[in-house]
Amino acid sequence: LFLEAIMGRASAPLSLFGLLLAVVTALPVRENWDIYSYHINSTVTSRYAITVITSRVANRMEESKEIEFHVRIPKNAFITKFKMVIDGQEYDGIVKEKEKAQQQYSQAVSRGQSAGIVSSVGRTLEEFKTSVTVAAHKKVTFELTYEELLKRRLGKYELQIHARPMQPVKDFKVDVYINENAGINSFMVKGGLSTKELANAVTTTQAEKEAWVHFYPTVDQQKSCDSCDDKGMNGDLIVVYDVNRNTSLGDIQRSPGYFVHHFAPSNLQRIPKNVVFIIDQSGSMHGRKIEQTRTALIHILNDLAEDDFFGLLTFDSNIFQWKRELVQATKANLESAKTFARNIRANGATNINAAVLKGSSMLNAHPREGSASILILLTDGDPTTGETNPEAIQSNVRNAIAEKFPLYCLGFGFDVNFEFLEKMSLQNNGVARRIYEDSDADLQLKQQGFYEEVATPLLTNVMMIYVGGTNLTKTSFSHHYKGSEIVVAGVISDNDVETFAPQVVAISKSRRLVFDDKNATTETSVMASDSQMQRIWAHLTVKQLLDKELHLSGSEKEDAKNEALKLSLRYGFVTPLTSMVVTKPQGESTDVLDKPKEGNTWPRGGVAGPPFHGFGSAAPGKIWTMFQWHTKGNSHISGNAGPPGLPGSRYIGAAGYPGHATRHYLKESAVCQKGCQCTQHKCVSFQPPLFMILLLLPTMSMTTECLPRLSQQLPQPLQVNFMRKPADGSLPLCFDVPVGRLKLLHHPNMAELTVNGELSSETPGFSKIVIHLKEDQHVEVDSSKIVVRDKQSVSHYSGDEPHTVGSITVIRRAKEIDITVGDTRMVILIHLHQGKEFLWPVLRQRPSDSGVTGILGLQPVVYEEQFPEKLKIDSREIEATRRTAVDYSEAVPRQQDCWRTSAEDALQAPLHHFTISEL
Repeated sequence: LFLEAIMGRASAPLSLFGLLLAVVTALPVRENWDIYSYHINSTVTSRYAITVITSRVANRMEESKEIEFHVRIPKNAFITKFKMVIDGQEYDGIVKEKEKAQQQYSQAVSRGQSAGIVSSVGRTLEEFKTSVTVAAHKKVTFELTYEELLKRRLGKYELQIHARPMQPVKDFKVDVYINENAGINSFMVKGGLSTKELANAVTTTQAEKEAWVHFYPTVDQQKSCDSCDDKGMNGDLIVVYDVNRNTSLGDIQRSPGYFVHHFAPSNLQRIPKNVVFIIDQSGSMHGRKIEQTRTALIHILNDLAEDDFFGLLTFDSNIFQWKRELVQATKANLESAKTFARNIRANGATNINAAVLKGSSMLNAHPREGSASILILLTDGDPTTGETNPEAIQSNVRNAIAEKFPLYCLGFGFDVNFEFLEKMSLQNNGVARRIYEDSDADLQLKQQGFYEEVATPLLTNVMMIYVGGTNLTKTSFSHHYKGSEIVVAGVISDNDVETFAPQVVAISKSRRLVFDDKNATTETSVMASDSQMQRIWAHLTVKQLLDKELHLSGSEKEDAKNEALKLSLRYGFVTPLTSMVVTKPQGESTDVLDKPKEGNTWPRGGVAGPPFHGFGSAAPGKIWTMFQWHTKGNSHISGNAGPPGLPGSRYIGAAGYPGHATRHYLKESAVCQKGCQCTQHKCVSFQPPLFMILLLLPTMSMTTECLPRLSQQLPQPLQVNFMRKPADGSLPLCFDVPVGRLKLLHHPNMAELTVNGELSSETPGFSKIVIHLKEDQHVEVDSSKIVVRDKQSVSHYSGDEPHTVGSITVIRRAKEIDITVGDTRMVILIHLHQGKEFLWPVLRQRPSDSGVTGILGLQPVVYEEQFPEKLKIDSREIEATRRTAVDYSEAVPRQQDCWRTSAEDALQAPLHHFTISEL
């Protein structure tokens, strides 16, 4: 489609060869960089990894050249050091408070200069990028250090090393050294860089407490793995291991100043679960997300044990329960639940508040002694109906759960409101994870182990107690699961190791357990120095303070933030509160390197090239708006960009080339799809140069996430929504009618009473309503006046006194006009939309005559619900989807759930039966 669109432009004919040549010449030429040495060295002590990446590059040109350093690191890591060495001169990065560093960053961006950034590039990695100009035949050395506390998941620790030097390197080495005082009981290497010929470049050695990995691929081997080519390697080397657990109390390392306690008891009986799954089936989940949700739910159901009890509920603007109570996970119940899951369909608005509260009440109503309760929410995380204020929802959920069980959130899609889900999970002793739309949900669940992590509870109400300890990290945990690990660090009071006494108290099934093994592993490893344990304590403390800061408020929130900032600056961690200022030789721009927050980064994992002006960290805290590139054949590229400037502003595209932005304004009633965030009903469309489109292809994915809403920018027939209501209080049928003139009511036996209306093109209602009697009597009503025509006389009426013309009585009140004709009474309500008034007629007293016709004259609809998304009316099945619409038939309009159908199906007649040419 892109080529069709490009080649179809008569004004710019371009051969495919010429187009590709334009692309190639626009790309940076890296062959003149000679990365002659690339070393990655990682040392792991007591599960704490310090990794150093050193790249040595030579400029072989006869002129100065800008050379880039671009690496990927684990998201859980903190960058702690960076330096460049040019002609023996060192240029060091300095960690500063983010606000103090921001001015330098903004100045660099405003000048169009290269600005380094740490940005999110995927599920487990983020990237670090900077550059420097190197003189002809000179060399530069880049050295980056990052630190991370490895987390035990599914019984293993994983050290992930990503190698992408951008070219084959003669001197390429990865060295990993692991020292664990508790002893190493399993050890292996996996990842894309251990496949094919590269597998021969990996050597491993293991001793009782130590292990080594050496990865020294040749130039030819660097071109021959699953993700390798002539540009060298691009993949992961993952070292997987676990340690011995000889005592119930776990592994405790201590020095005179600090201690680190790793607690993961084995040989415990599993605790049966009570679990409720809350599944978002709102309209924004349509397509890939709802497919992934069904897949994820079925995958999780397969892992339930028979002594578990579970419940399912789906929600949009309403809540639908599979069963009203929790049921046992028998084979029959699981098969029934899977059938229910396969039939989940996306429609309607999103009432997260009501759904989570209902799930909480289901768990609270099903207490079982010796069991563990868990709440799991699957959603794209953006409330649109009911309670929509995130803080209010979080408060309601926290009060409902009352720390009795954890809440885990599984967020779907690139546009998921992840910060909202993460905060709500953390407030309720759970975690939030993401499922990305560009891959298989089942595979991602297995890779992330989302459900496996909580599938086997071993302990509840875990309290970690340390006599003689202070400045402790988190010590209270609602659950401990098989394959995981609790880590606590702290300061030993008065450096008195002798009086330091750890203890753990927890519940296993219905028994209270106390872990205080006096023979626990408490000796200090030679490798685990006081300095090392101090950094582990600081790293863990900062991580937990950043989590706490998310869900605290007021002075507590500020205290947590300030403490995290103080420790980040003291220990040199690049965190969301700090930045690293990268100094360079005089005359070059200073880079400021920031760590991104989850959910505030470029979708699909970043871009290749300079960032957009006003994009990412260059405009922190700003709301992103949609853009969409249109090409021939109605194909689109959609994505997010920074806030638009003034009309006609120039934007720097993903490949660094200028595009021009034009604004499109939507009707106020238009609501952007979740994640698109069309603030003030405007979107930005970019029209890039031809060569820019192909450059974007490697970094962007085709998506239709925003298209249904964005299509409202294009000329379309204007439509007004109507509702036809049942007599039994069931959901009404809602349908759209094109703007025009409608026959509202015709009563042939009441002096040929006829009521017609004209729909407005600027509001969601009527601009004029006219009432006719056969005696040449007419009443014309608009929002500002009433005009009465009685044969040849014309009078204007605007007061609140009753007025009669023939058999018509009219009374005008503040926001309604009451009209009575014989046995028929109609009220015309006056509503406001964008400062403009419009009319909405409501039949309050229906004529007794069966010959009445018109939209208002229809009898209440009668239907039967069919599953899924079908209704039966008079033995005829029609398609219907759950939606919300505004009900204007009440004095105060409100959102109303309804079954959306076509106009013909709702009216049970062709639409032209209700349209007229003259009022």
